[in-house]
Amino acid sequence: MSRLRMPRRLPVDPFVLALLGTVALAALLPARGAAADLVGQAAGWAVGLLFFLYGARMSPREAADGVRHWRLHLTVLLCTFGLFPLLGLAVRALPSALLSPELATGVLFLCLLPSTVQSAIAFTSIARGNVAAAVCSGTFSNLLGILITPLLAGLLIGVSGGFSAGSLADIALKLLAPFAVGQLLRRRIGGWITRHRRVTGLVDRGSILLVVYSAFGEGVVGGVWHRLTLPRLGMLLVVEAVLLAVVLTVTALGSRRLGFAREDRVAIVFCGSKKSLASGLPIASVLFAGPAAGLMVLPLMLFHQMQLMVCAVLARRWAARTPVPSPDVPSPAGPAPAGLPAREGVVA
Repeated sequence: MSRLRMPRRLPVDPFVLALLGTVALAALLPARGAAADLVGQAAGWAVGLLFFLYGARMSPREAADGVRHWRLHLTVLLCTFGLFPLLGLAVRALPSALLSPELATGVLFLCLLPSTVQSAIAFTSIARGNVAAAVCSGTFSNLLGILITPLLAGLLIGVSGGFSAGSLADIALKLLAPFAVGQLLRRRIGGWITRHRRVTGLVDRGSILLVVYSAFGEGVVGGVWHRLTLPRLGMLLVVEAVLLAVVLTVTALGSRRLGFAREDRVAIVFCGSKKSLASGLPIASVLFAGPAAGLMVLPLMLFHQMQLMVCAVLARRWAARTPVPSPDVPSPAGPAPAGLPAREGVVA
């Protein structure tokens, strides 16, 4: 009998473990009173810093270079901001006996988010797909998502009592303004940020953890979590599993029917089926206020881990079925971009 071998690493991203630890800390020691106000203000500044770094890191040239593959990018964008929102509206129409209104709205919110960048690129690279296209599609999605996600949330969810010029101004001040400042200063600080990816990565993750602690802690103090029962949590997992399966199937079959090459189909599947936790949590902190904010982002956190685990399996299976190209023959996917993550479980 062959000896059972333990996997070298668990298919769980370390940052997701940090998120779970932050949720546990918020459940045991939530900020109250003046401390809660201080944490909320710090989270707001952290969101601004996060989008400032996004602006300083994203090169407009990357987006311009990807325009030539417009059919692929349009397909990904239609999946991200078309197919997903339609499925989210279908989930929101489910009876409240199956899924509470807060959780259903949280699922709809995650369906409005842009795609990931790093993990979509990593999975595309592992599966030997079109890495260059994945870079451009992820960049397009996140650039447009800064504006499209709040607009769709205002129209479909009705955040902040409805869609108004005031809510747009608040979004512009907290999200778009830091991003624009980062773009303006990119020539001066872009090189430093590139050389210190580890430091900026810690800032990214620390900002998100602070937002999670603030949102979940406020939910604990407000008694929101008493309404989340195990049956409702189980139903949420089932709904999200079906949601992910539908999108993966549509992107795989649809890209084949549209005549895309195999490398392009890989990029479409991994870019079109992802939702960004790194962008979603800060945007949620701006759009949703009050104790219910923690419950609203729970579907996103669960879906993020689910998509990482499922896509990791798919990427490795597709890589095993595809022969390694000869070094003398250029790959249609192009070379991997500088700074490509070495592991597939990257949060983005």
